Amino acid sequence: MAPSDLLTRAVADVVPRDLAEEKLKSGQPLRLYLGIDPTGAKLHLGHSVPLRKLKAFADAGHHVIFLIGSFTAMIGDPSGRDTLREPLTREQVMKNFETYKAQAAKILDFDKIELRYNHEWHGQLKFEDLLRISSHFTVQQMLQRDMFKERMKRGEDLSPNEFFYPLMQGYDSVMLDVDCEIGGNDQLFNMLCGRALQKAYGKRNKFVLTTKLIDGTDGRKMSKTYDNCIWLEDSAKDMYGKLMSVKDELIVPYLECVTELPMAEIKEIEKSLKGKSNPKDAKMRLAREVVTLYHGKSAADDSEKEFTNIFSDHGVPDDIKEVKAQKGSGLVDLMVKEKLAPSKSEAKRLIEQGGVHLNDKKVTSIEAKVEQGILKVGKRKFVKITLA
Repeated sequence: MAPSDLLTRAVADVVPRDLAEEKLKSGQPLRLYLGIDPTGAKLHLGHSVPLRKLKAFADAGHHVIFLIGSFTAMIGDPSGRDTLREPLTREQVMKNFETYKAQAAKILDFDKIELRYNHEWHGQLKFEDLLRISSHFTVQQMLQRDMFKERMKRGEDLSPNEFFYPLMQGYDSVMLDVDCEIGGNDQLFNMLCGRALQKAYGKRNKFVLTTKLIDGTDGRKMSKTYDNCIWLEDSAKDMYGKLMSVKDELIVPYLECVTELPMAEIKEIEKSLKGKSNPKDAKMRLAREVVTLYHGKSAADDSEKEFTNIFSDHGVPDDIKEVKAQKGSGLVDLMVKEKLAPSKSEAKRLIEQGGVHLNDKKVTSIEAKVEQGILKVGKRKFVKITLA
């Protein structure tokens, strides 16, 4: 990533921008961090956006810190949620992080990054310390969070743990004493708490940088529930196929946020898409770039050949999975069992929208039964059914 892209590429906001520009122009290495709570074990391309921004600062010679929320993850960040999180144990958090780290290592070189854990200080705080931290904020300020407002309006529970979460994340900044904090756009409130606390504790004047959030392949929020995630651990062929299924309006945001293609080239692709160029060509370029990053050029070439075989030549994958099913059993149940859909409701939705074919015939009923032959779900999921 070019140095000029640090404050612009895949960036949603910089607060305050003049401070960020001043610090970068000084020529002095900045001290910055990205904090993550390993509450889950799988990473998707949306998670890669702040990781790539952290990598860009590291490549530019800045001192970067990767902070593991080994304490805060046991509480759970309420950002983007309208229900209370299930609490985790320290053991669960650390186990999740080992999986998280293995995936993040596809982007970050951990030998060049300082790794810290926030139980180092949160585990040592006394109640009087927490009171001192909270004294720098008002209840009214905390209640400005949209998800808190909505839950209170609906009469739903709001845990004191969640209420204190932004203060605890803010205290991470105090302990690390950084020039900048990086996070997703949904983290802005929490990061500004850290900016306020650093000032209150006489630390550095910190700016915050939020990265853009990208949608899933179907244009909805990237979520396991919607089965629209592109996982970092996806096979090369699955990753390529999913990228080819993204909506046309997501091509440019994906190119900007999850590839290393120069922005000048991305602008040219954007310009061509507004003209008469075929979006398929741009998607193929996107798919090649992303698959190459995570699996290498050879895997990207093979994935492209198979995709062309399936969709241009109307073929089926060479390594199609064979499954056995009981005669008379429901097609919806089979789709869920073989992970062709994440749930029965999603399987039914796919059928109702015309996205399921059995032996080249569109399935029109959610009560359809299995038949021997080739089942195709969406544009790229295939299984060969044999009746038991």
